[in-house]
Amino acid sequence: MRLVFAGTPEPAVPALRALLASSHDVVGVVTRPDAPAGRGRRLTASPVGQVAAEAGVPVLKPAKARDPEFLDALRALEPDCCPVVAYGALLPRPALDVPPRGWVNLHFSLLPAWRGAAPVQHAILHGDDMTGAATFQIEEGLDTGPVFGVLTEPIGPDDTAGTLLERLAVAGARLLADTMDGIEAGVLEARPQSAEGVSLAPKITVEDARVDWTAPAHRVDRLVRACTPAPGAWTEFRGARLKLGPVRPAPDAERLAPGELRAGKKDVLVGTATHPVVLGEVGPQGKKTMRAADWARGLTLAEKEALS
Repeated sequence: MRLVFAGTPEPAVPALRALLASSHDVVGVVTRPDAPAGRGRRLTASPVGQVAAEAGVPVLKPAKARDPEFLDALRALEPDCCPVVAYGALLPRPALDVPPRGWVNLHFSLLPAWRGAAPVQHAILHGDDMTGAATFQIEEGLDTGPVFGVLTEPIGPDDTAGTLLERLAVAGARLLADTMDGIEAGVLEARPQSAEGVSLAPKITVEDARVDWTAPAHRVDRLVRACTPAPGAWTEFRGARLKLGPVRPAPDAERLAPGELRAGKKDVLVGTATHPVVLGEVGPQGKKTMRAADWARGLTLAEKEALS
């Protein structure tokens, strides 16, 4: 089939590479416009855009997917189907109507669970033991279309959103390529999603990523892992923001008041509503990330001094 692939961030790259290596003909790529990046804030192409350019594939970067110029360019490519992975913008009806076999999205959840922008983060945040990926036909609703195929992936106790998404991106790339094969062969039938088990996964904001030390330890652990690497969990210490890497629950440690710090030679404990957690890496404002023990070594902690 003639494919126009739509995607933007790094997790979409494995799928694009899989399709480029398949029997299908990737005749174009749609991605978000170049954005400022790095210390110099220079305009930089998205990871998907960079891979497409290296492969010599035409790249479309519409500001809006309803722009007439983009729709004309998309029609000129004459795609049979448009696979999508984390494109980052809603597709209007005129765009959805272009490919005769529709737009097929790779979504990193077991639909209808965690429809929305942050399925991997919410799966970790809510303590799911299992997640996965699904390919489905895009409709105008939010991740509501009928499903072609699924795969499952266990969530480990140390998984962050980053490590879990990395695995799903690789496994999902194969699923998306297989879905394209099945659609071309006429052997795949999309099945409607269940009306039960629907949950939503809105984007997690920086404010959402602030740790509430009055929560139980398992909730603190999940929040930090769900927000790693982005948007990044944080707290405040002495009025300044302190970034937090993954923590480790310490159920056998002595109870501390919520947020209370206790620094030992090797570990730094913080109190929660239940047992303490052990800090991993921290990022003081304006400084590089470091081990929590190294950070605490340079401080003189007052009695019962706390994170907030």
